[in-house]
Amino acid sequence: MARFDGKVGVITGAASGIGRAIAEQFAREGGHAVIADLDLDTAQATAREIGALGPEAFAVAMDVSDEARVQAGIDAVGAKFGRIDVLVSNAGIQIVHPVHEFPFAEWKRLLAIHLDGAFLTTRACLKYMYAQKSGAIVYIGSVHSKEASRLKSPYVTAKHGLIGLCKVVAKEGAEFGVRANVVCPGYVRTPLVNKQIPEQSKALGITEDAVIRTVMLRDTVDGEFTTVEDVAAAVLHFAGFPTNALTGQSLVVSHGWFMQ
Repeated sequence: MARFDGKVGVITGAASGIGRAIAEQFAREGGHAVIADLDLDTAQATAREIGALGPEAFAVAMDVSDEARVQAGIDAVGAKFGRIDVLVSNAGIQIVHPVHEFPFAEWKRLLAIHLDGAFLTTRACLKYMYAQKSGAIVYIGSVHSKEASRLKSPYVTAKHGLIGLCKVVAKEGAEFGVRANVVCPGYVRTPLVNKQIPEQSKALGITEDAVIRTVMLRDTVDGEFTTVEDVAAAVLHFAGFPTNALTGQSLVVSHGWFMQ
């Protein structure tokens, strides 16, 4: 019997990158992966491909910063499957500026996607998880949930905030059989990170190669990027853990960049 046989897992931002890798591995282990992403056509195409790896996958269009669209998307999942067992709050963006030059609109946009999105999807899924007396929520944090880097004030603020939200959900959810955790990746070579390389090169006045070597991977033990497979393995470890022993905890996956 596979670890997630018959389980339903909602993964936000699942049409690419880390989210897609999590959805693929969830499907390989027997679960119904729900691809929640901004564009419905893209989400549906991804769901068809992931559905070939295991049980039926499902797609919903979702802007995680929009309360009505989040609720509609989660209710569509509930209507389709009758339950929600796992939420992986993964959708995110990155914007870089020095604090003294950070446009307030961009600050608010990033916090809305990372923090409001985590809250709104959590609240919507808890209705189903509490009713069935079981569930697991995994937030995709970052090494920046633990420490700071230059140019990323709202991102660092948001990723620190996910740790706090996780702890509250773990405390409140325990009596309903719901666990909550945070996975904190280092730099993963996704489109989000690739976009940052020229941006940081310009902001810091160094070459793109120097950004990779002296900013992104400087403190790793092996000079390697974290992979999407590394992150997916950690997420599904938390999602599939059988007891409350690990609830409320965070795990850094960073090739030794940050060590607790």
